[in-house]
Amino acid sequence: MRVAGIRERLAALGALPEHQARVLRDWVQGAPHERGRRRPNDYLPRPVREALPQLDAELAGLARVISEHPAEDGSARLLVGLNDGQAVETVLLPRDGVCVSSQVGCAVGCRFCMTGRDGLLRQVSSGEIVAQVVLARARRPVKKVVFMGMGEPAHNLDNVLEAIDLLGVEAHIPHKNLVFSTVGDPRAFERLPQGRVKPALALSLHTTRADLRAELLPRAPRLAPQELVEFGERYARLTGYPIQYQWTLLEGVNDGEDELDGIVALLRGKYAILNMIPYNTIPDLAFRRPSWERARAIAASLHARGVLTKLRDSAGQDVEGGCGQLRARAGRSIPLQRA
Repeated sequence: MRVAGIRERLAALGALPEHQARVLRDWVQGAPHERGRRRPNDYLPRPVREALPQLDAELAGLARVISEHPAEDGSARLLVGLNDGQAVETVLLPRDGVCVSSQVGCAVGCRFCMTGRDGLLRQVSSGEIVAQVVLARARRPVKKVVFMGMGEPAHNLDNVLEAIDLLGVEAHIPHKNLVFSTVGDPRAFERLPQGRVKPALALSLHTTRADLRAELLPRAPRLAPQELVEFGERYARLTGYPIQYQWTLLEGVNDGEDELDGIVALLRGKYAILNMIPYNTIPDLAFRRPSWERARAIAASLHARGVLTKLRDSAGQDVEGGCGQLRARAGRSIPLQRA
């Protein structure tokens, strides 16, 4: 179910744009339709009022929590079932954030990520993306949404941008707190500036070497790191938000002095933040996580050389839930929920 389809369905029942906005706002805010009214729902056309129970039930059925895995860092990884039996991962982040998935699987095939090992199974609809936020809001406040879960958002642009628009307008989430993460796709750089909600941008860099990038991200667009940063810098200046460059730190792969020199050459003086994230080790993959001491030293060195660097840890390390691991352990599909 897409957000656009919900609007069309309401319009066919006689709902004006302001009626459609109210119904969608109630959904994303978890609010009763009759709040603040002397006579409940009198502000909606009768056909819309009569259709609301069925619509509410369908929206509630878009996503459900199959299992919840709280971690010591305050995060919680959710295995979320969709109504066709597929599943995605949603992460409740510390400090009122949520990380949502935009695809079941992924076509990019990053060598260090479990999500893409089965390829792309299907797109997640805009309604299913928003439903992940609704599930999160039922558990804790949500003031930030990052599109860094399963999938490549740029490969599902229509659905992701519909969800971003709804979350930025009706859910009242600040636009800079909606974070679109991508390996770098020219289509995203073209579309993002056109929306009424312009999200913050996170770009997966991971290396300053074009040859290594092609090896680590085999099906990402063939943009050299320098080109990626040029696209990012233009968007940062347009929106007034710094670009968040993501760097998964892999021991012996992208943690050498040559890479640190390359980072300084690329990012010093740019409107940017480098998020350095030590790898979330997956047992049957060859990549390894460097020691926290080594990661801290690298971040400190870059910061001293003029690159704003934040050392981050992947949420939920102790529950081994990152990079599609929850879904992989649960199997490809989940039994359909029975009424």
